[in-house]
Amino acid sequence: MRLIRLIPAFTLALLAGTALANDPKATIAELDARLAKIGAPKLDGMAKAGDKEVPAIYFGSRKINGNYDVVDDVKKKSGATATVFVKSGDDFIRVSTNVLTPEGKRGVGTALARAKAHEAVSKGQSYCGDVDVLGTAFNACYNPIKSADGAVIGVTYIGYKK
Repeated sequence: MRLIRLIPAFTLALLAGTALANDPKATIAELDARLAKIGAPKLDGMAKAGDKEVPAIYFGSRKINGNYDVVDDVKKKSGATATVFVKSGDDFIRVSTNVLTPEGKRGVGTALARAKAHEAVSKGQSYCGDVDVLGTAFNACYNPIKSADGAVIGVTYIGYKK
C-alpha cells in the first residue's frame, strides 16, 4: 500500500517537471528572479558588445556585459536559450547570451529584431510567442528590464527551439 502512494506522487512530480521544462514563461521568471537576487538593474558607463560600444548593464555591482554564467546556467538547467539585452538608442543589443550565430559564436553585439517583441518591450510590456532568433524558430518570452525610475534599460529573453 505504501508503494502505491509513492508512485502517483513521483509521477505527478515527473509530469510537473516536464511541463515546466519547455515553458518559457516559467523559465524567464526564474531568470529574472536570479538576476534580481544579484541586485537592482542599472546602467553605468559603456562596454564592448561584439563590434559595438553599448551601455554597461549591471545587476547590483555585477556587470552583465560579457558575463555568461547566468545564461549558461539557464541552458544547463532547462535547455533554454537565454539572453540579456541592453538598450542602446532605439535598439536592444545582446550583451550576455547563449544564443549562437550560424557560425557557432555567441550572438553578442547583435540586435533584437524589429518585430512584435521589440515593439512590446519598448513600451515596457512583456512578449511571449513564436519568434525567429538569428535564423532559428523559438517559442520565446521577453521581459523589459527597468531601472529604479521605471525606464526600460534592457530586456531578458528565454527561448525553446521549435
